[in-house]
Amino acid sequence: MKKIETAHAPQAIGPYSQAIEVGDFIYTSGQIPLTPAGELAGADIETQTHQVLKNIQAVLEAAGSDLNHVVKTTLFIKDMNQFAKINEIYGEYFKEHQPARSCVEVARLPKDVLIEMEVVALKR
Repeated sequence: MKKIETAHAPQAIGPYSQAIEVGDFIYTSGQIPLTPAGELAGADIETQTHQVLKNIQAVLEAAGSDLNHVVKTTLFIKDMNQFAKINEIYGEYFKEHQPARSCVEVARLPKDVLIEMEVVALKR
């Protein structure tokens, strides 16, 4: 196992890694909409969704992968009524390549954000 770290995504806010590489797979921790400096990226679902996906991209890049190698995503969202907006933005990042996905509504997320996402990807 190899720990993945990058300064281009927010640092872990607990005893965990941004991602772990095991064999040909990369498992990211849940990414919330914090900037690499640790600041919340906006209060709306659009801004937060873009930031989460940028964080995922940065972690995958540090691990030698990218969004085109994602095999599974899991989205945790605070309000299922915002699913259409989230899905539209998600589709901007996953155009041709569309990995398997789960999406669940949750009561609360760290730092009271609106969305969190984790992915499993293959190395390039």
